[in-house]
Amino acid sequence: MNTTPRWTEWDEDEHGQEARTARRRRWHRAHGLLPRGVRHDRRRHRPRAGVAVSEARHVPVLLERVLDLLAPAIAVDHPVVVDATLGLGGHTEAMLERFADLHVIGVDRDPEALTRAEARLERFGDRVTYAHAVYDEIADVIREAGLSTVSGVLFDLGVSSMQLDLADRGFAYSQDAPLDMRMNPEDPMTAADVLNTYTSRELSKVLREYGEEKFAKRIADAVVADRDREPFTTSARLVDLIRTSIPAAARRTGGNPAKRTFQALRIEVNDELGVYRRALPDALEMLAPGGRAVVLAFHSLEDRITKRAFTAVTTTDVPRDLPFVPEGHEARFRLVTRGAEMATDAEIVENPRARSVRLRVAERIAA
Repeated sequence: MNTTPRWTEWDEDEHGQEARTARRRRWHRAHGLLPRGVRHDRRRHRPRAGVAVSEARHVPVLLERVLDLLAPAIAVDHPVVVDATLGLGGHTEAMLERFADLHVIGVDRDPEALTRAEARLERFGDRVTYAHAVYDEIADVIREAGLSTVSGVLFDLGVSSMQLDLADRGFAYSQDAPLDMRMNPEDPMTAADVLNTYTSRELSKVLREYGEEKFAKRIADAVVADRDREPFTTSARLVDLIRTSIPAAARRTGGNPAKRTFQALRIEVNDELGVYRRALPDALEMLAPGGRAVVLAFHSLEDRITKRAFTAVTTTDVPRDLPFVPEGHEARFRLVTRGAEMATDAEIVENPRARSVRLRVAERIAA
């Protein structure tokens, strides 16, 4: 019997995914663009001349724990780890410093991040390969590097510190900026496009599913009514509208009332959950025996996908009451972490971003 996991079994809301795909296709057709699934060719990243690199060094969340969990997988000849979310290169820098024989393939969809990471990691020379790609292209990136398997894959999900710090990217609701939110500025659809073209029903669904926003319909209706007066272009106007659209009691609790809407728009613009659903199974399949997948998730939607994917590959179809597992039916992976690990109070004080992190790790134990 084939024990390869059926990934469709843990895909969430198949009809919802179809609706999201249809939504994007309508938008792209209306603007004479390719559908979202058609991307530009992958290429090894070349840094742009004259781009300033920030001296700031953001400390990655749970860094030492991540290194410790990857260490057994890297204790092989010629280890290779894919940093699927390279960002500013903090995890990669730490891995290369700690593991002298390691080679890292750094993947990021954001060309600005690749430019900054390459400058930061310049001292490591050819121990790093850079790929301008989305992480659901990991399998192709690995094959194009001349490899069939790797020792580890790291996902540090969500928006990067750099993207939050660059006001003109539009990710932060704390400052007025263009409503962009594209992780790859070469992609066509922006947050402003979503706000100005989606129907109230479509927008409400995005806010409810991706932002887990209780007042999704109120906010969506207010956006659609207000955009008739003038299209949305900057974040301050949206933040003000959200604040006035929700009940007064809700404004006084839970932090900035815009945070859930901004999360939802960012996920929609970048198809974050769809990309991750496709990426994680491919990443698991590209691991060599003993290889590990390490995932840092920062909200329940990402963590749910991780949990279901790991469950799919660490369980078998053998009945529980059978006293042994027949040959060929063994699980090919095991869970390294028991459930999701969280940051300690000390780490949260040192790095507030760690407050919401959920860490899960799976190891391949059979080919």
